[in-house]
Amino acid sequence: MTDYGHELLFGGFLTPDARQPAQVVARARLCEQVGLDLVTFQDHPYQPGFLDTWTLMSYLAAATSRIRLAGNVLNLPLRQPVVLARSVASLDLLSGGRVELGLGTGAFWDAIEANGGRRLAPGQAVAALDEAIRIIREVWAADRRGGVRVDGEHYRVVGAKRGPAPAHPVGIWVGAYKPRLLRLVGRTADGWLPSLSYLPKGPAELADLNALVDEGASAAGRDPAEVRRLLNVSGRFTRAGAGFLDGPPQQWARELTDLVLTHGTSGFILGTDDPTSIQLFAQEVAPAVRELVAAERAGSTASGSAGSSGPAGEGAPAGSAEDASAGSGSVTSAGSGEGRSAAGSGRPAGAQSREVVRAGGVAGLAVTPTPAPQVRHSDHRLWDESTRPVAPPAPHGHVYSPGAQAAGGHLVDVHDHLRRELSEIRDLLDQVRRGVVSAGDARGVLNRMTMRQNNWTLGAYCAAYCTLVTQHHGLEDDAIFPHLRRADPGLVPVIDRLAQEHVVIHDVVEGVDRALVALIEDPARLPELQQAVDVLTDTLLSHLSYEEQNLVEPLARYGFYPGQL
Repeated sequence: MTDYGHELLFGGFLTPDARQPAQVVARARLCEQVGLDLVTFQDHPYQPGFLDTWTLMSYLAAATSRIRLAGNVLNLPLRQPVVLARSVASLDLLSGGRVELGLGTGAFWDAIEANGGRRLAPGQAVAALDEAIRIIREVWAADRRGGVRVDGEHYRVVGAKRGPAPAHPVGIWVGAYKPRLLRLVGRTADGWLPSLSYLPKGPAELADLNALVDEGASAAGRDPAEVRRLLNVSGRFTRAGAGFLDGPPQQWARELTDLVLTHGTSGFILGTDDPTSIQLFAQEVAPAVRELVAAERAGSTASGSAGSSGPAGEGAPAGSAEDASAGSGSVTSAGSGEGRSAAGSGRPAGAQSREVVRAGGVAGLAVTPTPAPQVRHSDHRLWDESTRPVAPPAPHGHVYSPGAQAAGGHLVDVHDHLRRELSEIRDLLDQVRRGVVSAGDARGVLNRMTMRQNNWTLGAYCAAYCTLVTQHHGLEDDAIFPHLRRADPGLVPVIDRLAQEHVVIHDVVEGVDRALVALIEDPARLPELQQAVDVLTDTLLSHLSYEEQNLVEPLARYGFYPGQL
């Protein structure tokens, strides 16, 4: 067994589809909201159907706040090493240390050559990568004296100035499959990033390939454990197991845990654009793997050991593998969240009193639900707010641990994200109504075609937002609400009402979509879209406030899923 002991990472591998840029951004934000550590993108600069990977990562660095970003992997033959080094360091500084460098030798040489790159033989490509990594590390070594000098066969740098240095030690992760390149990974890289789908024998090949990485590291005087082992994976979430990574979440958790403990894989990046799969991977599979691995690393033979601590820097794992399977009999919708604050303490309820003593819990909940909106934009009322049931009062003197406080506040964080997005939609709608050019493109009064293009921009933004709202409600209906029903029967009337309001909001969202289609066909129908957005605003803000008033405190006691608190 070879467990190199790295903290575990879980990420997404998204398609940078140029036909649906708003959806790409929404999926990346979803990866962050459901708690993934990393979002990555393939890099094929010669492919016009894809967004440019570096531009996309730069945009997403500003559109997210926590998740790390990486190419998977960047195409070295079309990205000059000195410029790439400075681009990575600059984005790492601007994003607060959230960039990693996935790097590859290149593969589609006809396309590379057609776009101005040099065609290289396999051995030459490996040598070029070796030189490039040396150059990149030299540029980042801003504290060294003198310029960068690498007199290579493929890259020649003669006195380039150093810097800037990145904000954190950026990992250079190399995609590799052949012996010479695998040894180079061990000798010079920080991580190995293959795709499981490229291994004909599947996980059975990892041992031999890892041995080559270890060989290269040892030959260079490095500890093989210095090289992180990551893996791009894909599969299906189904009711019953049908093969490797083809089954319910608890099966995935067991199989990925085996890869950690047997082959030292510490980073799993799921290749999918499906919100449901992203949701399940982040919130059911990842916590269960962390717990199982933590238990093994602690020397426990009980896979569901309570209170096990995760690897350094990861926080405590949430839920057991058995808990992770709850609700997996049917596929749940991918959901929305903000960061990873909902992970809570990861301890079962029986350990809560001990946690309070250790972590310094406090009596009374410090999270304030958002009050109901005082201003209405529309005369339409789709429900009678006076008939809304209320949750039972909180137990007197209940003590809330820091993890419990975070769980309660997580719902507000999620809702605040929805509120901000809604505000941006209203601002975009106002720009369309006034005929103002979108930011960064001040060209005066719009002609008819420009107006139509601006409408399409608004439409793409609205579509992404409507998808986000639907995903959030799907997560609540399919996972959170059933858990709260079981935890506290007194919440059932409130949850029933919230579920009914979700149906109403879904119809309102559909109305916005219909109004967008009508506007694109006829710009004179802008008032219909305005009315639809006004109804959405009033309905959604009222609902979010009601939900917070009644669920923030129960979530702080029971968590979002069994075993969280």
